[in-house]
Amino acid sequence: MMALVERARGYDVTLVASDKPDAAGIAWARERGLATFTQSPKGVPKADYEAAIDAALRAAGVEVIALAGYMRLLSDAFVARWRGRIINIHPSLLPKYKGLDTHARAIAAGDAVAGCSVHVVTEELDGGDVLGQAEVSILPGDTADTLAARVLDAEHRLYPSVLADFVTR
Repeated sequence: MMALVERARGYDVTLVASDKPDAAGIAWARERGLATFTQSPKGVPKADYEAAIDAALRAAGVEVIALAGYMRLLSDAFVARWRGRIINIHPSLLPKYKGLDTHARAIAAGDAVAGCSVHVVTEELDGGDVLGQAEVSILPGDTADTLAARVLDAEHRLYPSVLADFVTR
């Protein structure tokens, strides 16, 4: 999220939302005068929780949702309301390694490269059209953590430029 804000070219970040009210990124966004929305999903029916997020996004005039570190699955109904206007960054070269534990899976498979992908969010987990990718070499002795750190650097370079291209197309 911070990279999307700091490297914004061709788009404005109008709202930073989180399901974790005490997230460091929310405090960071508030310090910079960005509008924020937070609500914990604990104890709230999913439809009600997503309705609150939807209302906040619409009230802020959001046109495109760029997910960053949002680890909850969106309902099919929410995705349908925002069809073609939600993108996400995923830490693998899709269509390889959808879901979790991508770095460990790439290392275990003996892959020479890993990376990240920006994709359109659909009802299928990590299944939407890939808008851009960045490769990261897997080095001898890499662990899931060392690879994840290098992939994160690639994500911070890739995502803002792909988002800018997406919103201006």
